[in-house]
Amino acid sequence: MIAGVANEVDKETKREITVTYEVTGSAKDVTITYSTYSDGDLSQNQLSDVELPWRKEEKTKGFVKGGTLVVTTGASGGKISCKVTADGTTRTATASGKFATATCDGF
Repeated sequence: MIAGVANEVDKETKREITVTYEVTGSAKDVTITYSTYSDGDLSQNQLSDVELPWRKEEKTKGFVKGGTLVVTTGASGGKISCKVTADGTTRTATASGKFATATCDGF
């Protein structure tokens, strides 16, 4: 029984998934911050003045997989939507206005 559990844990730590980050909307001065957990490490990236639509794919593996996508409008406002798909799970969020934030996490 214990060997079976250990084998499943080992398989899960080696299983690779693709995390797809997407941002759409009418906002012009958008800041995108996304993080990805892979092999126990967290990588975080921030992009400013992004032109929408925007999409990024990251490969991740390890016992802890996933991350966060945070999108913020600038002073000119507008509407934004974020969407993250990972391992069959999709998270979405929307926001509108000046300095509004949409957060997609929990995947």
